[in-house]
Amino acid sequence: MTTARREEAETEDASPGKAGPRRMLNEKQVLEIVPVGRTTLFRMEKAGRFPRSTYISPNRRVWFEDEIIAWQNTVDEFNPNRGRGKGRRKRSAA
Repeated sequence: MTTARREEAETEDASPGKAGPRRMLNEKQVLEIVPVGRTTLFRMEKAGRFPRSTYISPNRRVWFEDEIIAWQNTVDEFNPNRGRGKGRRKRSAA
């Protein structure tokens, strides 16, 4: 069996419940999934509100797809009490 055919057979047999290689996403792919900018992504990661990236070489970082999906599932988009950022300062009545 050739290697191409063997890889094709392995991917057909892969099911979500099976342990296998984790899919890695580069920055462009993550930004297509998560609608934020590069700076916001970096700030969220630094603050611990987004999964940490992993460096696979000195200039190449990736995120694991399963961690991104888990993060998406935990974000409560419809919580009205969620903080919306700093907002405007209240004016003093001076």
